[in-house]
Amino acid sequence: MSKALVSIIIPVYNAADTLHVCLVSLERQSYDKLELIFVDDCSTDASVQLIEKFQEKLAKQTSSMVKLLRHAENQGVAAARNIGLDAATGDYLYYVDADDWLAPQAIELMLEEAERNDAEIVGCDWYLSFSKNERLMRQPTISIPEEGIRHFINGKMRWNLWLFLVKRSLYEDHQLRFIPKLNMGEDMMMMFKLFSLAKKVNHLPQALYHYGQSNEASLTKSYTDEHIEQVVQNVNEIAHFLGEQKKEAVSSLDLLKLIIKLPMLISDDRRQYEKWRNWFSEANGYAWNNKEQSLRIRLIQWAAWKKQDWLLKLHYYLIIRVVYGLFYT
Repeated sequence: MSKALVSIIIPVYNAADTLHVCLVSLERQSYDKLELIFVDDCSTDASVQLIEKFQEKLAKQTSSMVKLLRHAENQGVAAARNIGLDAATGDYLYYVDADDWLAPQAIELMLEEAERNDAEIVGCDWYLSFSKNERLMRQPTISIPEEGIRHFINGKMRWNLWLFLVKRSLYEDHQLRFIPKLNMGEDMMMMFKLFSLAKKVNHLPQALYHYGQSNEASLTKSYTDEHIEQVVQNVNEIAHFLGEQKKEAVSSLDLLKLIIKLPMLISDDRRQYEKWRNWFSEANGYAWNNKEQSLRIRLIQWAAWKKQDWLLKLHYYLIIRVVYGLFYT
């Protein structure tokens, strides 16, 4: 029986400062039947040159193949992911971001789990990786797709594409693609669809992915009005899709909306707090309703809803600046 081919899609845009870490981790994978698809979204730095050197090096060393695809103009990550999907020929699909890295046995272990359990989706744990330290981040154990959808909605499970190895047939049989120009929330939208359509999923309780953060400030997220509109459209797509596939989940989307905008409260910027209040405002009253979230998270959401901005600032300085600053950076 021939070994399964795993296609790994890596969107790249001006990633020369961090790309080498990603490339080293791909080179060191213990599983050697890989199709590495780099999609350059019109970078203006040395990213392409680094990939070309990597391509030459791997051609001499392993059976893995490297494809470099290039946009003529910048189109965004959603279009880049679609280009990678169209070019992929593997039995399984995986994504890696250009500033992150994989454990050496990541692909081998997830593939073994998928084949052993005949699972269409296999997830793993991960590390939030800072310059001096890392924080282990665990995903919940799941055995049926409905559990994954519920955990996405209540915030217990992250939906990042790099947390899941997926059978390519799940994309192709249902003609799944990202929506061009909707570059925020595109991973969320796709994982909801994949879990809605999958019949068998599984979780591997090992941390195999390192999500790179330069410092504690990296945890602070801000959204432009354009970003917010893109996320809204992706949420609308989820609502429409669930309405056709998993109607019982649609009524819980207000909890999802709170999870989506939570990063705006990891800040000391009152303008972000005000954006939080105005964005998905219909969900604000559910701040205490998500029993799956920690008391700390529920408290800062309640504080934002009640305009207790002093409590949000206190949380930011004590937890993000002090705790994360001391222990992780």
